[in-house]
Amino acid sequence: MVPVRLTGPRLAIREFHHTPGDIDALYAVFGDPVATRHLPFGPYDRESCADQVAQYLEEALRDERTVYRLAVTLRADGTDSADPADGGAPIGSAALTLGEHRSAVLGYALRPDTWGHGYAGEITGLLCDLAFGTLGVHRLAARVDVDNTASSRVLTRAGFQLEGRIRHDLHLRDTWYDSFQYSLLADEWAGAGTGAGQRAGG
Repeated sequence: MVPVRLTGPRLAIREFHHTPGDIDALYAVFGDPVATRHLPFGPYDRESCADQVAQYLEEALRDERTVYRLAVTLRADGTDSADPADGGAPIGSAALTLGEHRSAVLGYALRPDTWGHGYAGEITGLLCDLAFGTLGVHRLAARVDVDNTASSRVLTRAGFQLEGRIRHDLHLRDTWYDSFQYSLLADEWAGAGTGAGQRAGG
């Protein structure tokens, strides 16, 4: 396993640790009905979040790693970490799932009290750099609940193109939900000429 560590102007993205602090932090996101309102699952209980962190570590240790589920932290908050660059307790999670033909799917979730500060844009930029740079992805996709206008704006600002609406893409809590599908290609990201630091205002 080669641990992932990404740093932006305000955020650090790292591997999850199977510690009470990281489990509690994930529960603060995945256990919150508001935070999971536009996600395809949840809310989870704390035990389920502990199981999720264990699964993330198993995925990270695979010889052919195809799933990157990572902790999003504030760089200024090093109180829970010996290394301030680690960012302390997570405020959310970020994910890349690799597919066939050099494709990947991007996702993220943040604690509601951190919304509205442009963190989602910074996460998206850092994940794009990881996908198109280190991982050699050609096509990056993201699906968004049609009512999640904030995430749609984040993706659009990062250069993602709306491909269409997927009808009844998700069945959750006895309700069918539609999704918007967005995509970004490697040459579109590189052609922008800016890195994650310049894309952090989303």
